[in-house]
Amino acid sequence: MNISEALFHGHSNSIESLKTAGDLILRSVGENPSREGLERTPARYAKAMKELCSGYSLSPKDAVGEGIFQGVGGLVSVKDIEYFSLCEHHMLPFWGHVSVAYYPSDKILGLSKIPRMVDVFSKRLQVQERLTKEIAMGMVEVIHPRAVAVKINGSHMCMMMRGVKKTGSVTHTEFSWGMETLTAEERQRLWQSLE
Repeated sequence: MNISEALFHGHSNSIESLKTAGDLILRSVGENPSREGLERTPARYAKAMKELCSGYSLSPKDAVGEGIFQGVGGLVSVKDIEYFSLCEHHMLPFWGHVSVAYYPSDKILGLSKIPRMVDVFSKRLQVQERLTKEIAMGMVEVIHPRAVAVKINGSHMCMMMRGVKKTGSVTHTEFSWGMETLTAEERQRLWQSLE
């Protein structure tokens, strides 16, 4: 199943439930869902939420499909993969860039599959710390690398629009797995490739 197929996968009434939720939100903030400009908003909201949360219908194996190949063992690094997610605490957006580096054992991923792996986990209600780990462990699940590291930076609307209202703040997280299998030089090269 690819991402576009996943958008409307799941319970047949989920779109109707999301439309109802959109209608309830409009009414709860004091709006009239029947007024011009808002008549189709609950339906648009439902479609948007299905897309923004489509990662629940995908696994790492779905994301990579047949994009696994025999590897050669050298360092692989893909930097600055754009992502968008929703924080699980306020359901407000956060976004930024993901960088992934790994040393293969005997398998490598097609390069476009790494951004797809990012989408699997970012298109869920998330916290950035868990997102960082899930991307790394998704790589472990599908290709069993010698080692993998993930770095993420993110700007969070829940800190910018509400609460502390700090518009210039950026959150950085990182997670690594398998570092003990690498030489000191390999570890240094891996982390440098993510800078």
